[in-house]
Amino acid sequence: MNRKWADRAIVAFIFALAVGASALGQDTPTPQPNDGRQAVAGANQAADKPAQDTTELAAVTINRAAKANKYIFIFFYQAEDEPTKAARKTFDAALGKLADRALSAVVNVTDPLERQVVVKYGLDRTPTPLVLALAPNGAVTRSFAGPLIESQLETAFVSPGMQKSLKALQDRKLVFICVQNGKTQHNAEATQSVKEFAADAQYAKTTEIVTLDPADAAEESFLARLKVDPQTEEAVTVLMAPPGTIIGTYKGEIKKDVLVAAAKTAAKGCDPKSGCCAPKAAATPPAQPQGQPQPQPGSAEKKP
Repeated sequence: MNRKWADRAIVAFIFALAVGASALGQDTPTPQPNDGRQAVAGANQAADKPAQDTTELAAVTINRAAKANKYIFIFFYQAEDEPTKAARKTFDAALGKLADRALSAVVNVTDPLERQVVVKYGLDRTPTPLVLALAPNGAVTRSFAGPLIESQLETAFVSPGMQKSLKALQDRKLVFICVQNGKTQHNAEATQSVKEFAADAQYAKTTEIVTLDPADAAEESFLARLKVDPQTEEAVTVLMAPPGTIIGTYKGEIKKDVLVAAAKTAAKGCDPKSGCCAPKAAATPPAQPQGQPQPQPGSAEKKP
């Protein structure tokens, strides 16, 4: 597979995994620690059943991780079979080494008390064991299925700019990634049209603007995925739509009508049933099957 398409396929899968998902702490009531766990454990004991895990609900841990500005890795499982036990052993060992940067949670997908999280991330329809990684802002950054390798979990940590972009895309928004700093030319001209687009009543509620400094070493890998040269001498604007499609890449000045046309082109193939379309009039492309990138509208460049 062409390297360009391979990179986009990887990014698209991450974005598509939780399209429409947002941090639990932002759109659901905060569950109380151990909510319901002790009661279930007591009932099980009374019925002479194996005691159920009484650790806090995953939703509580997700909120706690967000407040601590940490990632959270959630281990989803169903059967206590050998593959699950092996993956869990690797998971526990890895998270022990990542304690300064991440929290962890373990969820049995059949547990009714965890159904909120299971359904929210579509894990009621996904083979387990599976590990889901969430950034502090609630964005899903990676998922790991099948045999787990400890070093894999490190790849879930992404740059601040990618976190923001993932979150917006998973909230079904169009994302403008404005790559510029004090050394790039035509910053104001590049930004003006983006602000005009975002201020348009048709797109205002479903558009996010993320600004990246091309000289920021922390954003190097994200810029590579976007195919943007960190040494660029001109401001670069990348327009993306759920689940991670690059609609266009523009250098220097770009007019609002060009951005509107690009958004409308992407919207033509959007299927509302796919869950990728932004609400109402906002333009988004159809969801991409896992590992199968869709053809994209041609990227455009316009120099001043």
